[in-house]
Amino acid sequence: MVCGINILRYICAAMSDILGQALYNHYHQLSKHKLWIHNRYGPKEEMPVDVYFRDEDDMPDLEWLALNECRGSVLDIGAGAGSHALALQDRGLDVKAIDISPLAVQVMQQRGVTQAAVADIFTYNQGKFDTLLLLMNGIGLAGTTDGLARLLLQLDTLLNEGGQVLFDSSDVAYLYEGNLPETGYHGEIAYQYEYHQQKTDWFNWLYMDEERMSDIAAEAGYNFEVLLEDEFGQYLARLIRIA
Repeated sequence: MVCGINILRYICAAMSDILGQALYNHYHQLSKHKLWIHNRYGPKEEMPVDVYFRDEDDMPDLEWLALNECRGSVLDIGAGAGSHALALQDRGLDVKAIDISPLAVQVMQQRGVTQAAVADIFTYNQGKFDTLLLLMNGIGLAGTTDGLARLLLQLDTLLNEGGQVLFDSSDVAYLYEGNLPETGYHGEIAYQYEYHQQKTDWFNWLYMDEERMSDIAAEAGYNFEVLLEDEFGQYLARLIRIA
């Protein structure tokens, strides 16, 4: 799926919680409506809501490795329905899960995530952690390359000494078939959710190629390390603050 599974909710606070409603309805078996994502490069795509409810055995190698690399206290950012937080809980880790969607947080709590809260990562200040986890292209919530630089500065305030940021992303240059845009970064993609005849406003979601990500990370004072790259060009990376 081109758009990635976790194109999330960091949009206008007044906007209806469309993704959260889809997660809530799916979990409680209240609706069979489909969740759609519109884009500006092709036809709309269905977002399979059940992917948010995967067991660890059903996760791809990239996410499985990320869970294995988690250590100490963990903050799961943009946690959705809480599948990664639940897997880490089962492993005995101290994990907090946050999401900007109130309905998603309700679902997490009902599924058994013991520490789940509604929060915006750009203003979150409830402690420091050994691991910050942003899976399913979680850094995309930055929206733009400038937003990513701001996000990395904010994440630094949440890291214990020697702490790490684990995230995945991908290069989406292939979408342009060799004709990259002349202005702006090609990984700043505009999307719009649709669910049960309701739509969000258009919003940007960010995909980062490894080279550009490495440069931005270095400018923010991080060491960038790729842990795994799959056959679809998606990669798992670790950021550690440069001493």
